[in-house]
Amino acid sequence: MDYLSLSGTLLYTAFILYLVAVIFFAATVRDKRQEKQFTFVNKFAITVTSVGFLSQLGYFITRWIAAGHAPVSNMFEFVTFFSMMLVLALIILYAIYKVALLPLFTLPLVLIIIGYASVFPREITPLVPSLQSHWLWIHVTTVALGEAILAISFVAGVIYLIRQIDQQKSTYRTKWLEIVMYSIISTIAFIVVTTTFSLTGYEAEFVYTVEATEDREETQASLIYHLPAIFGKSDAELVTDGRMDALLPAPDWLHGEDAAKKLNTLVWSLAVGLILYLLIRLFARKRVAALIQPSLRRTNPELLDEICYRSIAIGFPVFTLGGLIFASIWAQEAWQRYWGWDPKEVWALITWFFYAIFLHLRLTRGWHGERSAWLAVIGFAIIMFNLIVVNLVFAGLHSYAQ
Repeated sequence: MDYLSLSGTLLYTAFILYLVAVIFFAATVRDKRQEKQFTFVNKFAITVTSVGFLSQLGYFITRWIAAGHAPVSNMFEFVTFFSMMLVLALIILYAIYKVALLPLFTLPLVLIIIGYASVFPREITPLVPSLQSHWLWIHVTTVALGEAILAISFVAGVIYLIRQIDQQKSTYRTKWLEIVMYSIISTIAFIVVTTTFSLTGYEAEFVYTVEATEDREETQASLIYHLPAIFGKSDAELVTDGRMDALLPAPDWLHGEDAAKKLNTLVWSLAVGLILYLLIRLFARKRVAALIQPSLRRTNPELLDEICYRSIAIGFPVFTLGGLIFASIWAQEAWQRYWGWDPKEVWALITWFFYAIFLHLRLTRGWHGERSAWLAVIGFAIIMFNLIVVNLVFAGLHSYAQ
């Protein structure tokens, strides 16, 4: 049996089922009975979500069989596993609180995360020596579960802010909330742009010279762009016919061989995200948050605040266990020290301190409601920075994630 092919099919099936579930949850938003009881549509939607989770779990198991090790060793595998843990956290919290808006906002985030994973190579590669340990799946899966539970607090926080902030006035609160909306739209734009050009087979090769050092002679290297080059290396030459040459050189303060390529992807995502955001504003003639707000009026803000807090109260110790304790044990086994100042370790510690401060402010200073929601949004931004920027931009012992 071709387990690798089967795993891909199961992941695609899960993606479709999550999309179907979103449609059915959206259909129940304006049903006045939704906040008080399950309807048939609501039950059907959560059932579809659960089947989607089982399909994604099947993807994880079959890929593990195909690879011979836990499939969490590269960006594609970790991000898809993170999305699966997010669905698991959603199902558990939805069963407790029965808030229909929770999956309506969480499942699109899951779809975005799976879409983000799809831009990375899917091939199974041998594990580097430092990853050949049972601590691979113990540490990484626990971290993913902890971050997924913490991500639910972000969803509850965003729903709370959209519902509670007065959209009739232009204040710093409405502006910051629109920045959050724009960030989400730009993430969607990233997936749309990369997927579109990937389907068209766009590829442009740029060749440049790597200067000689004491350890190596002068050599030629190349960068492969899968998006039209807005920014490129100043000394790189386009060698692919029929493709667009770089319009601008990357800033000198950017370091790394792939810095120009990464900047190019970022600019494309932000630019297309801005276009999508402006189109929504143009046709709706109101802020994105103001467009969504009427659908949230019947949601209990106190219940949203409770979900936001409980998610962090549960996710924080899980993240502590996986991101600090298990990570330190594995670091000792792999690199003969419990702690170093590797960028990934530093940002894991920053994430831990942030959520520790959240709980301190919540329990001792009474930071409830909007303050709590804003902190949940910031915390998730830190998690995403750790997942995306630290893994892909900063060089360190965790650079295998590239």
